[in-house]
Amino acid sequence: MNAVTAPLMAQFSAPAAGALDVERIRADFPILFNVHPHGKPLVFLDNAASSQMPQQVIDRLVRYQTHEHANIHRGVHTLSEIATDAYEHARGQVRKFLNAREDREIIFTTGTTEAINLVMQGYGRAFLGAGDEIVITWMEHHSNIVPWQMLCEQTGAILRVAPIDDRGELIVEAYQQLFNERTRFAAVTHVSNALGTINPVRELIAIAHRFNVPILIDGAQAVPHLPVDVQDLDCDFYCFSGHKLCGPTGSGALYGKAALLERMRPFKGGGDMILSVTFEKTTYNTIPYKFEAGTPPIAAMIGLGAAIEYVSAIGLDRIAQHEHELLGYATEQLARIPGVRIIGTAPQKAAVLSFYVGDVHPHDVGTLLNEEGVAVRTGHHCAQPVMQRFKVPATARASFAFYNTFDEVDVLAAAIRKVQKLFA
Repeated sequence: MNAVTAPLMAQFSAPAAGALDVERIRADFPILFNVHPHGKPLVFLDNAASSQMPQQVIDRLVRYQTHEHANIHRGVHTLSEIATDAYEHARGQVRKFLNAREDREIIFTTGTTEAINLVMQGYGRAFLGAGDEIVITWMEHHSNIVPWQMLCEQTGAILRVAPIDDRGELIVEAYQQLFNERTRFAAVTHVSNALGTINPVRELIAIAHRFNVPILIDGAQAVPHLPVDVQDLDCDFYCFSGHKLCGPTGSGALYGKAALLERMRPFKGGGDMILSVTFEKTTYNTIPYKFEAGTPPIAAMIGLGAAIEYVSAIGLDRIAQHEHELLGYATEQLARIPGVRIIGTAPQKAAVLSFYVGDVHPHDVGTLLNEEGVAVRTGHHCAQPVMQRFKVPATARASFAFYNTFDEVDVLAAAIRKVQKLFA
């Protein structure tokens, strides 16, 4: 442990015995036992990219496909009614999960990226123009940078970026100083996918609102790890992806305050997002349907509802506690390995640990860890500005879920030592 990681370690408590029955939970995830990379037990530490699905979610998907499959909203036959009820029930589960006021404030999307683009197109292109300013931060995922750059190119708006410090923590004072009479929108991540930093989003939202600026929160890395209450946060938009929450790929949601959604333009045109169509004029449907053109990924959204039901039954508070302890233990173990540099040492972090092993390229690290059965992510994590900030081309990233164990952290640490021996 060094002077950089010591303050970080001070925040972590010792593991709380019995907080979660992790072994029982692991039994719900068949992939953890059915896959053996290079003949080794799978240690899956790439949850920030996509978490695994429990059997309960898989079973719900199979049930829909084998007993309930039909198109929704337009049919009057039994299967269509059953599928529609299941789809809309999932919307209600998302509303409850985020504590939105109304189901109509929940728009189903294919994930966080589509949700951000929906807001960029539906709100940004409608209400922002030349000289207007958009505030983001240095730690954003590309999906919360590129759409706003596209908007600036199309409208003449200006992108302003709040800096981060050497620990990977947002400099809130600098963020606040970016707001002025020209600021028209803000978009910030709740949890950094590359650093694990938990942003003080309630404070960031309050700052934006002091300038009457609506703000979007990218919650892709937050909702799997932390309880989220959009009414308490008072955010204007909040989005997340289902595949990081033990749900299927192609599922996700955008929360938006009803008053804003009603003012916005539809992102896509097509079936089900209209009330009437003539060659002279189209009248759009009410929210949320005006933003859900065409046949949606019905099975994926039903699976998302099942995933929310699953993690809610375990409890986000208990999940957060277990992952907090797991991250603390992993931070301690890797900090004890000479030559390992941890990238991102903010005092408040979620279950992400990015690191650099001496002079070994992260891709080589990931390849060799895989030979030990350890799955981590390597690369720039769609956050190249973060890599530029810390002057590294990429990192190896271990990201944890509630089904990970302290023994798996030990396997990770031992595998890193093997990498060092090979390159010594």
